[in-house]
This record gives sequence, structure tokens and C-alpha cells, in this order.
Amino acid sequence: MKKQKTDIVIVGTGASGLYAALNLPRDREILMITKDTVENSDSFLAQGGICVLRDPDDYDSFMEDTLRAGHYENNRAAVDVMIRFSRSTIEDLISYGVDFTRDGTGNLAYTREGAHSKPRILYHADITGREITSKLLAQVRQLPNVTIREQVTMLDILEQENSCFGILVRESDGTLATIVADETVWACGGVGGLYVHSTNFPHLTGDALAISLLHGITLEHINYVQIHPTTLYSKTPGRRFLISESVRGEGARLYNAAGERFTDEVLPRDLLTQEVRKQMKKDGKPYVWLDMSPLGRETILSHFPNIYQHCLSEGYDVTRDWIPVVPAQHYFMGGVKVDLQSRTSMNHLYAIGETSCNGVHGANRLASNSLLESLIFAKRAAEDISTHRSETDVSDLGNKLADQLDLSTYEDLSQLQAQYKTMILDEMERERKEK
Repeated sequence: MKKQKTDIVIVGTGASGLYAALNLPRDREILMITKDTVENSDSFLAQGGICVLRDPDDYDSFMEDTLRAGHYENNRAAVDVMIRFSRSTIEDLISYGVDFTRDGTGNLAYTREGAHSKPRILYHADITGREITSKLLAQVRQLPNVTIREQVTMLDILEQENSCFGILVRESDGTLATIVADETVWACGGVGGLYVHSTNFPHLTGDALAISLLHGITLEHINYVQIHPTTLYSKTPGRRFLISESVRGEGARLYNAAGERFTDEVLPRDLLTQEVRKQMKKDGKPYVWLDMSPLGRETILSHFPNIYQHCLSEGYDVTRDWIPVVPAQHYFMGGVKVDLQSRTSMNHLYAIGETSCNGVHGANRLASNSLLESLIFAKRAAEDISTHRSETDVSDLGNKLADQLDLSTYEDLSQLQAQYKTMILDEMERERKEK
């Protein structure tokens, strides 16, 4: 079995993992791995935008909107951190070349999405996630201390006495290898791959949750799974194409089978999902209709070109045609429990992005808080790691732990993945019954 040593290993190459890498010291060797290719992360798929505190007077409103959407189960301290550091994070992104849409006078343009009391969302057409993540990736690729490896799957961690000393992985050629590290950062996304219908990439299967269950790492609210109310309906199983919250925030309308509006289109996602599902049941249809034509052709083509082109490829011209939409699994509010510095309950192990649960989202995420939350708490993890440095070489201990592994446990990848899936779904169900 191949063995490798690095200072910091980051599992995942989405927005949170990339931003963490950019905020870590340049004299630390960093290895980033991803199960697929770097472009196949959900961060690239985010359409709507990223929230920001518009001005000091917006604080109370931003806080209340986030708490109300989260059914007041949010960690207020975490929400406070997210809001207070939002403007500096946006300025950081702009310095990295992120091109947010601007108005006719050159100022940043803001849009509104469901459950927001006012426009406070910055965007880049309808591919904001791609714009942000691609610019962060370009910056990371310039760093001489960062190596990115694709098609590498984390199978387990190297652990002793509640301290993490790295990870066990399956390489792209199928061989097993260990990566010993002073610090390990989980940035490995959500759980969409556990569902038949999801907006997520199918390889995002919550592996960190199963590994946490095996090693006694604290999880929180893993039964809190958000369903997006409007994804493009298709008879083909698999990843659903998301129709951004922004189209409803800008004025798109939902209609039942009789062509009648049946709900407030900017309800929080969980409440709107309930309304859509009730209407589908009444209609006896597997979808409802969404009409984007009230936005006008110019707005659709300028603000939502990706949605326009995708729907056109499916046979719908959204400037005039109604499109069928259906709820699908979208976002994971629970995860590996972390503090405000993104530290897990295990020493030398951090979790950020959708893998983590710092309590910002409560029981239901407010639209466009995800990119903001993931970036801010990724930076806090990087800053925490930067404040301390291991005074001892963990290579010998890490290699010793690697030698103690029963490799037969990991030889059948499909069996292991099935085991992990069962563990996660069983734990979700247990939490659901206890609640």
C-alpha cells in the first residue's frame, strides 16, 4: 500500500475547499483530493447567487429572514458570524476576479429570492456558483504549495485517541493508499447521491457521515434535508436541473393543471414544496407548471441564459412556454457538527461546506446563504489551522495506524459504499423518529 505525507489534506475541491486552501499559509504543503473531476462539484451548479449584508441597517432583517426560514432552530452566533463577515468575503471574491452583475451605473446589482424580505443577493447571470468556483480554482492552481488529485475516493480516516492523522483513499487505478496529514479538512459535499431524484451530482454520498458514525465523531441534524420546490420535470431518473429561486423572486408564477395560481411563489423552500406537492396530488400529476414569461424576454436572456438554453434543449422556450417543475432533494442542512472555527469533535479534523453543520441554516436553508456560509467558515477553519503547527512529525504514527488497518474491509468498493449508505439512511431515520 502506498503511503504519503502532507501537512494538510483537504477532501473536496468545491468552493469551501478551494477557499480554505487560499487562506492557508503558503509554507504548508496542501493536498486536495476529489472523488470525480474538479468541475463536478455542486458549487459549480449553484445558480441563484450569494447573499450579502447590504448595509448596517439590513442586519436585523437579514438575521430575521435567516432565522424564520430555519424555523428558529439556527445557531444565532453562527448566523451572526456569517452576516458580519459577508461584505468582506464579497470583496475578497471580487479581488479574485469574480464578476458579479452590475447595474447601469456600475454598482453591484441585487436580486431577491424566496423568503428574503428585500433584495440582497449578488449574482452572475444564472451561473453564480460556476463563476465563483472557477475563479477560486484558477487562483488555487497558481499556488505552488497546493496539489490537486482527481478520481481519488476517501474510504476512512487514520485515527487514534480521538485525533485524526490523515485518511485512507482509493486511487484512480483502484489501489489503496494512505495520506498522513497534520490536519485534515472535510469539504466533501452533501448527500444527494443517496436519493433517486436530486439536483446534486450522484457521487456526493455523504461518506464523511458514515466515517463519523464509525469513529464516534459528533453529527447534528442529519435528518434535515432540503427539497428544492422547482426542478425541471423529467421521466428519466437522475440529477434534476434546478430552476433557480431567483426566477420566482423576479416574478415567475406557478400554476396548477387548470392554469390557476395556487400559492405564494416566494414562500420558504420547505413550505413551497409542501404547497407544490399538495397541488400535484390534487391534480393527479407528477408536476406543476412554472411560467417565466412575466419576467420578459430581455430579463430571461440576460439574467437566466443558462436556464433558457437548457430548457430550450428540452423543448421549452421559457420566454413563452410554461415548463413542468417538480420538487427534488437539493441541500443538506445537517452534517458533521462543528464550532465557529469549523472544528469537529475530533482533534485535527475540520469540516466545512455542506459536509458540516455549524447551525447557520437551522431546519431549512434560506436561499443563497449556502455559498456565503461555506466560504466564511472555510476561511475560519484555515485561520484556526494557521494559528498552530504540529511540533512533532506524525509520519511514524500515521504509518503505524495505516499498517494496522484491515484492508480486506475496503477491497470491495461497491459493498463499502452500500454499507455507508445504509448506515447514513438508518441514522437519518433514527433521528427523524426521535424528533
